[in-house]
Amino acid sequence: MSHTKRIIVAGGGRVGLRTARELADRGHEIVLIEKESAQSDRVADERVAMVIEGDATSPAILEQADPERADAIAALTDEAGTNLAICLAARQVAPNIRTLARTDAGTEDAYDEIADATILPQELSAATAADILSGEEVRTIIGDHHDLEILEIEVGEGAPVAGHTLDEISLPSGSLVISDRDRTRIARADTELQAGERYIVGVESGVVEEVLSLFRG
Repeated sequence: MSHTKRIIVAGGGRVGLRTARELADRGHEIVLIEKESAQSDRVADERVAMVIEGDATSPAILEQADPERADAIAALTDEAGTNLAICLAARQVAPNIRTLARTDAGTEDAYDEIADATILPQELSAATAADILSGEEVRTIIGDHHDLEILEIEVGEGAPVAGHTLDEISLPSGSLVISDRDRTRIARADTELQAGERYIVGVESGVVEEVLSLFRG
């Protein structure tokens, strides 16, 4: 299980609030910055984050969130340029902070030197953003509003499935390993699940925790 992280979310709209909720549910400490007074009040009422009212591109506002103590910052406003400015400002104060920016199609390359990860609106879900920010061993490819989740899972050292082929293990009904470790071909009966490697797995919502326990130990 990952340790508790301190994560700043810039933007308290639908995407930012859902991401803050997801991260809080995972046990992380959240600081949320929102410039609109009415929205910042609504976020505060949720009690999922410490809320700072103001413009996250302002150094004075950003300093209140204490980015030097944060593990990551997510710039999730509706404006790609604003998100770029937020990541840049955070990096200037805390060079080692992990940065995630919501961007627009065709602008991703502009973020290469500033953001560790970018995400497009059509790809963005709270679970995906939380996976990236928390650096966990599981990445959600399809989730949130689906009964079927498609996950990229890293096999943990000492996990029950580590070192075994698919025909040697019994996965719960409602789950299926889709890819081999290189994600270049469909998994087969002789596919061996190796510790430290990642695999694409389809999982029905009712057995997610059971599958994660088998893969992560």
